[in-house]
Amino acid sequence: MDGDHFFLGINLMLVIAFNLFLQFVLVVCWYAGNTFYNIYNKKAANMIHAHWFLAAAQLVVGIVWSLVMWGTGLRKTPNLTAADIAACIPIGLCASLAHSGSVLASAVGAVSFAQIVKACEPVFAAVVGILIPPADIKPPLAYIMLAVIVGGVGLACVKEGKGVDINVEAFLFASMANLAAALKGKLGSSVTKALKSDKTKNMDAANVYAVMNIISFICTVPFVVFTELPTLRQEWDHAVTAHGLNNLLFNIGVSGFCFYIYNEFAFAFTANVGAVTSSVLNTAKRVIIIVASSIVFQEVMERNTIIGSAIAIGGTFAYSLASKAKPAAKKAKTS
Repeated sequence: MDGDHFFLGINLMLVIAFNLFLQFVLVVCWYAGNTFYNIYNKKAANMIHAHWFLAAAQLVVGIVWSLVMWGTGLRKTPNLTAADIAACIPIGLCASLAHSGSVLASAVGAVSFAQIVKACEPVFAAVVGILIPPADIKPPLAYIMLAVIVGGVGLACVKEGKGVDINVEAFLFASMANLAAALKGKLGSSVTKALKSDKTKNMDAANVYAVMNIISFICTVPFVVFTELPTLRQEWDHAVTAHGLNNLLFNIGVSGFCFYIYNEFAFAFTANVGAVTSSVLNTAKRVIIIVASSIVFQEVMERNTIIGSAIAIGGTFAYSLASKAKPAAKKAKTS
């Protein structure tokens, strides 16, 4: 009997070790994909000044990847009804605006600045959580941390000897991305849970993201048509002449592939460990992106920028942990 317990313990330890290793691999791939995406996205944006088009083209790469996976049978094809697809459209629209806002913010400003502003995403999520029913009320400490985040971002925008120095266009696009991401999270949680719970629909985390990616592309196309179509051919020809067709296609293709892959790994990691842990690590990744982009693109980081970024990212980290106290408090109340 002792021998059985011993081998049972060994098996349990091996399972735990494997799960920890799997989560480690997911985080590494998520971080690497996100970092390389931001680098190649900025390179592509510097080549062609048609940034809504760039956002749409990146989504096409993910669509091709999904079709290959479904066509080869490596992944089950989603089995959705018209009602299911209709329920996903608002989420896909929000995903479109979140992605495009990030692309546009990094295109018109520094990658590091876009990441600093995007650290304010919890502020948007908290406001949306309160305004859109059912209300999602966080513990008081979490709301205190929101003030810390805003203060950190504000400090990062203060330049020594110049006062407040904000790239307004980049700030607005990054804020658009934050708001869209917050709405996507609020509107999408119940829909995606329902889809995942019905095994006949073949909607695991990877397929949920793949479907949202397709809808997101469809929602992005009208923005390309209305904002860039008249000058798109001219911008494309200019980019090809200045940088070469192969170089342009390479940066668009790699940025699109990295975007899709890092999101798929992030979805898989969140499905394994939960939203709070994922949110904490999502905050930590911004440090890597800011440092890497500053080195690659030689973006100057002043003292206030560094301190403000650290405060904002630290505040976001603390907000994620403080938010975790809500279910614990509920549990204690009911017991």
